[in-house]
Amino acid sequence: MDKLSLHPSFRLNGNRFSNTMELLQYVERSLPEVHPFLKTWFDGTEVLKVQTSGSTGKPKIISLQKRAMLESVLATGTFFNLKARTTALLCMSTDFIAGKMMLLRALHLGWDMDVVEVQSNPLALTEKHYDFGAMIPLQAHHSFEKLHRIDQLIIGGGVISEKLLEKIKTLPTKVFATYGMTETITHIAAKRLNGIGDQYYKTLPNIELFLDSRDCLQIKAPMLSEDIIVTNDLVFLIDAHTFKWLGRYDSVINSGGIKLIPEQLELKLSGLISERFFIASEPDDLLGNRVILVLETKARLTADYTSNLLVQIRASNLLSKFEIPKKVYSIFQFVETPTQKINRKASMLLL
Repeated sequence: MDKLSLHPSFRLNGNRFSNTMELLQYVERSLPEVHPFLKTWFDGTEVLKVQTSGSTGKPKIISLQKRAMLESVLATGTFFNLKARTTALLCMSTDFIAGKMMLLRALHLGWDMDVVEVQSNPLALTEKHYDFGAMIPLQAHHSFEKLHRIDQLIIGGGVISEKLLEKIKTLPTKVFATYGMTETITHIAAKRLNGIGDQYYKTLPNIELFLDSRDCLQIKAPMLSEDIIVTNDLVFLIDAHTFKWLGRYDSVINSGGIKLIPEQLELKLSGLISERFFIASEPDDLLGNRVILVLETKARLTADYTSNLLVQIRASNLLSKFEIPKKVYSIFQFVETPTQKINRKASMLLL
């Protein structure tokens, strides 16, 4: 059997298909946003060109082996024990790797998948109960009251706030944070966030991890890539299959000789600040660089507001004296990547 053929149990929005032509005709008519991807998936070539998210730089086009993408499908099925006839929800765009891979898992593992419009509260568009789903943190936040309708949920594409983490712990749903990128063909590791939660990510089958001289993660995954995958992600490596994600090497702030990881500071402050925000730095004559806090707000910041906010941050004891922001800035609306992550560099240009 052709490895790219449809699994006999596959269903899409309640429809069965006897061959790929029937599927392509259906999505062209009923799900036109999905058609371009499936047309290239079944075009007989061995490589698929995909666009990176742009969260760490300008989005770019890279080539992935379809064989490797199928291996990723099988690894996810094994890790989460997702067999044929799994009911699944696709609420992510197939323009990017996460949405593409969700659809491929359904196609080749034989899932019963529903596709809904990509929006911040996708569960508002369906009343069904699902075995499996995938969301970004923003979707999980806005869908929280309905997340119990998904048995297993993976969340990726951004840092999950402490406030959302605390709420997730109350859910009957098994919720996992995932680690991955376009170059790794979506996630290569996951960690449980509730129930028998774990602070460390654990790899999917047949993946081995190393550190480079910067303490950044390197990934050996022969079924996904012939080359070692080099990342800019700072991690605490427990063993070859277990790690804790710390932040991005390219966003580290050197302030007075002390290296600070913005993502760790943001995680500490996420339960205190209600607005969207990020931590960055600006030049300082004494420290070299000083920590700043950038808020997304439509209201003009007053001196009293910023002063009171900094007092609250200091009083909370969440940050050490070296981590406390020295100044607060505001932006009317952050620049986002195509996958709705904050584009820090582009947003900083608005200050």
